[in-house]
Amino acid sequence: MSDNPNKNDLSATSVIRAHVDTLYRQESRRVLATLIRLLGSFERAEEALQDAFIAAVEQWPQSGMPNNPRAWLVSAGRFKAIDSLRRRARFDASLHELARQLEDQSLGEKADIDSVEDDRLRLIFVCCHPALSADAQVALTLREVCDLTTEEIARAFLISPSSVAQRIVRAKNKIRDAHIPYEVPAHSELPERLDAALRVIYLVFNEGYFATSGEQLTRSDLSAEAIRLGRLLLDLLPEPEVAGLLGLMLLIESRRPARLSSQGEPVMLDQQDRSLWQRPLMDEGQVLVEQALRSGSSGAYSVQAAIAAVHAEALHAQDTDWTQIVGLYDVLLRFNDSAVVQLNRAVALAMVQGPETALRLVDDLLASGELEGYHLAWAARADLCRRLGRHDEARVAYLKAIEQARQSVDRRFLERCLLDLAD
Repeated sequence: MSDNPNKNDLSATSVIRAHVDTLYRQESRRVLATLIRLLGSFERAEEALQDAFIAAVEQWPQSGMPNNPRAWLVSAGRFKAIDSLRRRARFDASLHELARQLEDQSLGEKADIDSVEDDRLRLIFVCCHPALSADAQVALTLREVCDLTTEEIARAFLISPSSVAQRIVRAKNKIRDAHIPYEVPAHSELPERLDAALRVIYLVFNEGYFATSGEQLTRSDLSAEAIRLGRLLLDLLPEPEVAGLLGLMLLIESRRPARLSSQGEPVMLDQQDRSLWQRPLMDEGQVLVEQALRSGSSGAYSVQAAIAAVHAEALHAQDTDWTQIVGLYDVLLRFNDSAVVQLNRAVALAMVQGPETALRLVDDLLASGELEGYHLAWAARADLCRRLGRHDEARVAYLKAIEQARQSVDRRFLERCLLDLAD
């Protein structure tokens, strides 16, 4: 028996708080999504979420962890919101009726937090409502669905945090004032809402696979959540582009174990240990790609997935069918003629026609100004110059890429490339 029971109590409290911190990182967005549905307001739900986690920190050291922490947090948040409305009702009579309605609702129904039409999927469709601008859709989704801070979103899109905050506030006000329902759209409305939902899910995935900030290059929790949402959306709407997007995410995710070195730095695709690639995810992704392409009505996500599938088919980097990949990029440009797609095509073309042809294309893109601030464009130029033996130009391009890279691990990787060039 311990001579210091207070020390044991402090230790138990620390363990519980560590569990609560982990739960917040893993479950807070799901809890928030359900609270928004139950309380009908972003603001009330966000306040209830914070109150629920505070209650957990205060109560769980004495009562112990509940069997279903997420359900506990949803229930606690709902009742904290009702109590808050009752207190405010002393000054605003209209809140008394709202509190009564929420209490009646809580007694009359059981919160189904694992429903097929998932609350986070509902939340994505709300955040992607056509009444909101495209910029507002992205900002609101990354904030409310992915829990990125306004500073992280601002860094990702090269705008000020105050601009991000204003977009989010305006979007929430629009949802409230337009009485946008918190629901998955009717099946007849889904096709016109699908593009925005797919774009946002892919943004979530990319933020997890290539994080825009922080010390870690990847956030596996976000990528896993995007894949989960992709599966839910495919169940709801089995369209070719939904299958294409899910296939694309699975094929890219299959490479995760080989993507980082033991120092946490990125490993280029042609240098990855392909025996580490996760074959089950790869196989599932390839089946989905074939399904999407057979439909005859596939789009940009399906073509990107086909490119990823060609990489997956090569057991060794030198076996990659680069000619097929360049052809697929030509198809992709019909759907998305962006500077980034053109850059990726140029990099692939270097493997078919040589680095000199590709370098001319990359220089044209850089001269256009469309890739201003995009460090990968300068990294691509640096690598092409290196392969051509133009080391002075490569050195300048690497320095430019290092200057523009926002991730510390990216900068370290590029700095190592620069040092290797000196050797």
